[in-house]
Amino acid sequence: MSRRNALTAALLAALAMPAASLAQSTDQASSSDQGGSSAKTLGAVHVTGSILGQDYDTDTSHVAKVPTATRDIPQTVVVVNRNLLEAQGATSFQDALRNVPGITITAAEGGTIGDNVNLRGFSARTDIYLDGFRDRGQYYRDTFDLDAIEVLKGPSSMLFGRGSTGGVINQVSKSPQLRTFGQLSTTVGTDDRYRISGDYNTPLSATSALRVNAYAQDVHSTRDVVSNRDGGLAPSIRFGIGTPTEITLSALLERNNDKPDYGLPPVNRAPAKVNQDNYYGFTDDRTIQTVGVFSGRLEHTFNDDLKLRSQVQYSHYTTDARETAPNTVLTNTGVALDKTRGNVTNLPLDDLMVQLASHDRVIHDRSLDTQNDLNGSFDTGSIRHDYIAGIELGHDNYDNQAYSRTGLPIVSLLNPPREAQPANVKQVLGNHAQGSADTFAYYANDTMHFNDMWQAVLGLRRDRFAAQLDNSISAPASARQTVYFTSVRSGLIFQPSAEQSYYVSYGTSFDPSLETLTVTSGTQSLKPEKNKSIEGGAKWTLADDRLAINAALFQVTKTNARTQVDTGVYALDGDVRVRGGELGITGRITDHWQIFSGYTRLNSEIVKAADGTQGNVLGNTPRNSATAWTTYTLGHDWEFGGGATYVSQRYADNKELVSVGGYVRWDSTIAYHQRKYDLRLNILNLTDKKYISGVIQSDGGRSIPGAGRTEMLTVNYRI
Repeated sequence: MSRRNALTAALLAALAMPAASLAQSTDQASSSDQGGSSAKTLGAVHVTGSILGQDYDTDTSHVAKVPTATRDIPQTVVVVNRNLLEAQGATSFQDALRNVPGITITAAEGGTIGDNVNLRGFSARTDIYLDGFRDRGQYYRDTFDLDAIEVLKGPSSMLFGRGSTGGVINQVSKSPQLRTFGQLSTTVGTDDRYRISGDYNTPLSATSALRVNAYAQDVHSTRDVVSNRDGGLAPSIRFGIGTPTEITLSALLERNNDKPDYGLPPVNRAPAKVNQDNYYGFTDDRTIQTVGVFSGRLEHTFNDDLKLRSQVQYSHYTTDARETAPNTVLTNTGVALDKTRGNVTNLPLDDLMVQLASHDRVIHDRSLDTQNDLNGSFDTGSIRHDYIAGIELGHDNYDNQAYSRTGLPIVSLLNPPREAQPANVKQVLGNHAQGSADTFAYYANDTMHFNDMWQAVLGLRRDRFAAQLDNSISAPASARQTVYFTSVRSGLIFQPSAEQSYYVSYGTSFDPSLETLTVTSGTQSLKPEKNKSIEGGAKWTLADDRLAINAALFQVTKTNARTQVDTGVYALDGDVRVRGGELGITGRITDHWQIFSGYTRLNSEIVKAADGTQGNVLGNTPRNSATAWTTYTLGHDWEFGGGATYVSQRYADNKELVSVGGYVRWDSTIAYHQRKYDLRLNILNLTDKKYISGVIQSDGGRSIPGAGRTEMLTVNYRI
């Protein structure tokens, strides 16, 4: 603890040093007020270095395919922008999404890895997008090249195709601009936490610009063995800025070399009550991921009423994982507890052992997608139509070579050793899964403006999704599926004034059984699951458009959920329903005080099922979740703030066997801003709360402990 206390003192001292400057400036300003003209000069200098323009509120979103005011989107939209990310010191995708109540983190398992999240109670693993393209790779995303993360809640297959039962998450990349700027950021923190990132933009001509973002980090955790050694590069170039024809070329190159964390096993239907630093893997476990995403976009404006946008993206993701997880819990006499019942036992924890299991695979994921859109406006009588019509083509390839290891040891539940893998452990070749899919879709969406107060949204999309999968060992040996589906989107919006917007909306989506190019034996021949949502809400702006409030009530229904009716036999005979409400408040309460907050209530229920789960709630779906972050600026240069994240009790799976308690986590920040540089201290998990951040049903219901108190000092230097 002495090392942490010493570093904490050093971080606080670094921020305390500018305090003398603040006091001196205050004295100078006070004395200058008596002299008149000097006060005006000093005031202008302070405004130049202020942060009053760094708003958390974003009133426009790209999530509806074209930039659209959020008040004109008849669904709940949450935008986590760059200013909020920097204030919180949030550099990972998962940290950014903690600002969005209704999203919960799912741990890694044998078949999936990377950023796995649930949205409104449903998995969103294949519903993550990058600049409007499906970002289907299984990797841990960083925010170094992002301007914002947008979350559109509710089924949205009309906009995005298959999936999107609970909604979609769209990452918005930084874009080159016609001005020179740059920033170099360095972070040092407790538990050996180091990070450096850069963002440089330069014009190449009067109509073109280049932007390069990069980062590297060596980040450790309060869970001693867990670490991340990552880096990335994201160059982009724009031609024809401000002209009728604009071309953007960009790339995302990322490499992760991480120590995987498979968390804690369950005991007595809850996470084992052991030291949350316990690590049930080997010190030489690894998760190595490489990402290459290459994009091109052409935008041509024919006139004010007609625009063309043509985009193409190629993505290649590779994962090389050798990961060890706690699997079966045994007594010290070698008798296995029943993990299908939550490992219930009366024995003390020091009489329990854990059999380790392997989750090893090498995955290659490739995608090639194109989108061609026409958007514009026309009038029919007194009605103005804003439309978008397009065609999407896509091809995916998936290759997963699994491995297993024999001779893995049994370790103590209370005191697992921290050591490298024993020499006698052998790796054995497992199942080789190879899959591919082709997507063809055409769609059209029309927003009809009847007058200044009323508008209606109507959209249709027709999808053809053809997929195949072959397994070398696992059943089924092969699977083929071609799905046709028509998705709809509709909404009615009433805006009696510029400060008010009320809406009702209806949307649908579909989930093919081969959507992820993996399959459970018995589901390969089933038709797609169908989802529908109805939502009603309101969006207001107050305080001269500085404060935005949104509220909504919704119901999402899966009408033909896959349910197991016998061993290896499934049928589309289940029904799942999620009812809930949303409330969000974002913006400035005063010029110096701003807030980003939200609350979501989810009443989920498995209405009908043949597997014994009827009447239960959905796994990893807390009934209540909320977030609040607020900051206050003092003297234009100083910023103070913090916030809390609340997640209520939830279960690891639909069987309600393993329960995870709710928690509140507090974070704080203090920053000193100048024209050329910023100093920021973030303290995450201020009270060192012991809590569970992610859960999954695998291995009986594993849970991932959240990180303990972490202090980070960041220095931003602007060019």
